[in-house]
Amino acid sequence: QVQLAESGGGLVQVGGSLRLSCTASGLIFSNDAMGWFRQAPGQEREFVAAISRTGGNTAYADSVMGRFTVTRDNAKNILYLQMNSLKPEDTAIYYCVSTWHVSDQAPREGYDNWGQGTQVTVSS
Repeated sequence: QVQLAESGGGLVQVGGSLRLSCTASGLIFSNDAMGWFRQAPGQEREFVAAISRTGGNTAYADSVMGRFTVTRDNAKNILYLQMNSLKPEDTAIYYCVSTWHVSDQAPREGYDNWGQGTQVTVSS
């Protein structure tokens, strides 16, 4: 059974930084594309970032491009999301996702496995 456990969320001031982590188990980590989604109160869940199996390809939502960086450590089965220059509109629950992918792509949709989420709150 695939388990994705997020950590690193919290309260931060505008302009600050946070690093989210996602520890994966029950899967062959290096076979899966991984990503992050988020959901703000009253809004639909949205794509944030994705990274391919090897880490060689990434994709970002326009709203976080240049501020967020997604990386992975295939030796440790951990996915990261470094978030810099945080804005109040980044406040949301952040979810780690994964899906088996035959090629080395970073998909923006179609994820099979979801974590429970971690809260990020950016205060102004």
